[in-house]
Amino acid sequence: MIVLDAYAVIGLLRNEPVADEVRDLMESGMPAWLTPLGVAEVIDRRVRLDAVDPRAVVLHLARLGLSDPAPLDPQTAARAGALRARHNHRTARSVSLADCVHAELARAAGAKVATSDPHLLDLCADENIQTIPLPDTRGHRWTPAGT
Repeated sequence: MIVLDAYAVIGLLRNEPVADEVRDLMESGMPAWLTPLGVAEVIDRRVRLDAVDPRAVVLHLARLGLSDPAPLDPQTAARAGALRARHNHRTARSVSLADCVHAELARAAGAKVATSDPHLLDLCADENIQTIPLPDTRGHRWTPAGT
């Protein structure tokens, strides 16, 4: 299974450098999904930053054919809160609570997190959560520290 980060889906919808890879992941036969917070992030950013009608964003998301997201249960939510408390640093590693929910839902499902967010990728590396590093908006790809 693959947990897509909101930025991966936004990049797909904007046809950014990551679009082909996200499309390939979604067509790989492995179930791919957004967390409930990922859905909210995609809608928020597309409406607020790209001036897309919210109904159109919901329709675009539905047309992607993503699997239903895993529910966020209280135990996973608690683990996500603790994860952010351990790893978030305002300047050195800014990870959102949504990022931590993505990571914990992926860990619980034995899934990989697909993202271009270097802070989320660093967190996942530290926590032994499997990832699929994707290119950022400039086409650059994260590499683990020390390599």
